[in-house]
Amino acid sequence: MTQPILEVVDLVKQYPGLRAVDGVSFAIRPGICFGLLGPNGAGKTTTIEMIEDTLDKTSGEVLYKGQPRSQRFREEVGIQFQSTQLLQYLTVEETLKTFHRLYTRQANLDDIISTCQLQDILKRDNRKISGGQKQRLLLALALLNEPELIFLDEPTTGMDPQARRNLWDIVERIKTKGKTVILTTHYMDEAQILCDDIAVMDQGKILTTGTPRELIQRYCPHITLQLPLTLPAEALTDLPWPVETRPSGHELHVTDAKEALKMLLARDIDLSNISIHSPNLEDVFLVLTGRSLRE
Repeated sequence: MTQPILEVVDLVKQYPGLRAVDGVSFAIRPGICFGLLGPNGAGKTTTIEMIEDTLDKTSGEVLYKGQPRSQRFREEVGIQFQSTQLLQYLTVEETLKTFHRLYTRQANLDDIISTCQLQDILKRDNRKISGGQKQRLLLALALLNEPELIFLDEPTTGMDPQARRNLWDIVERIKTKGKTVILTTHYMDEAQILCDDIAVMDQGKILTTGTPRELIQRYCPHITLQLPLTLPAEALTDLPWPVETRPSGHELHVTDAKEALKMLLARDIDLSNISIHSPNLEDVFLVLTGRSLRE
């Protein structure tokens, strides 16, 4: 069995009157994207900062390649923080070269520029780049030391859809090079596309772990068929699945959509306005953490 690149064992962060992280444990396989998900205030960022060793832990253990973190860990990780203030009055190229010189372990700078698609903005002042361009630059800075383990803390927050998808492509490219990525995000579609393994966290604890497919099958096994309210409810009686009537329509929760459609057609029910919703990671997230707003 392959040794995990990172193991977190019973990690705790205690503040006066608040246990922000409460006995968190998980292991990460090398070469994957691992997602740490949770609502606001779940303890995700605190957990990541303790793993990165930028925040002191109260107790617990973090192992890198089977050993306690050492100088080797610091040399082999790259970090893209949620928010980083870039040096003013420098161009993108000058910024990259300045930080590149700080490392003894150096990636090929031209490869990083190409991977993060920075060629067209190298001569631009840091103050003159867009939010998406800034995030690509911050990711490039996290890759300058040829890291084996990369932390991305909500890297697409505030981006428009095109910029988000552009960053997703870059993360996929990084994964193909055998790098391990730890991603925190509150975008469920992002996690479902990028992550191989996921841990869902809330109130300082890990609620569950698994692949996106495993979590969907475990917590949301049903497909939802929605029929318009113009269809009489009597037409849906005696079906082998529960039927709920909501303001948006009649909902059937089935495990086999094909069999359900055949049965509805056999009743001569008009399916021209039917909608079908296959469960996704957002459904899992809501089942596990609830629907109430977190401030």
